[in-house]
Amino acid sequence: MANRNWLTAGALCAAIVLAAYFSALKPSAADDQAMMLPVDPTPLVAMTGSGRHSFSIEIADTSEEREAGLMFRKDMADDHGMLFVFEKSGEVNFWMKNTPMPLDLVFVGQDGKIKAIKRGEPESEAIISPGQPVSFVLELKAGTAAKDGLRDGDLLRHPAIAKASGSGSN
Repeated sequence: MANRNWLTAGALCAAIVLAAYFSALKPSAADDQAMMLPVDPTPLVAMTGSGRHSFSIEIADTSEEREAGLMFRKDMADDHGMLFVFEKSGEVNFWMKNTPMPLDLVFVGQDGKIKAIKRGEPESEAIISPGQPVSFVLELKAGTAAKDGLRDGDLLRHPAIAKASGSGSN
């Protein structure tokens, strides 16, 4: 009987240690560390009045990834961004808490067209919202949207957007 209790206690301790280990493998906002997602192999392309602009992107498509986003990132390349993908179109609210670099937030409809572009101020808890339903948000280094001529109504093309729009050919 004593051996069985020791085995049960040992198994419980091992489970706790493994749970702690695996939860520590994936950084989250609580870790005060930047989450680094893999760069998608297909660039996101913005079709603008000034031409085509390509961005290497990380895709945040789970609630955990969307919650952490670009928190704790101090710098990012001008041609890099993070695409937030939502399960369904709706009103979204962002803030810049724990985000030390200024960002452009490009709010995008299910059809891939830009609905609004807003500026995010570092470390701010002010709510940033497009005021209309969207399916995606592309976060870029502040000033990139203006520099590349992104405007409301411009089209963003990427397989993740094509999948949501049902076109399959974005």
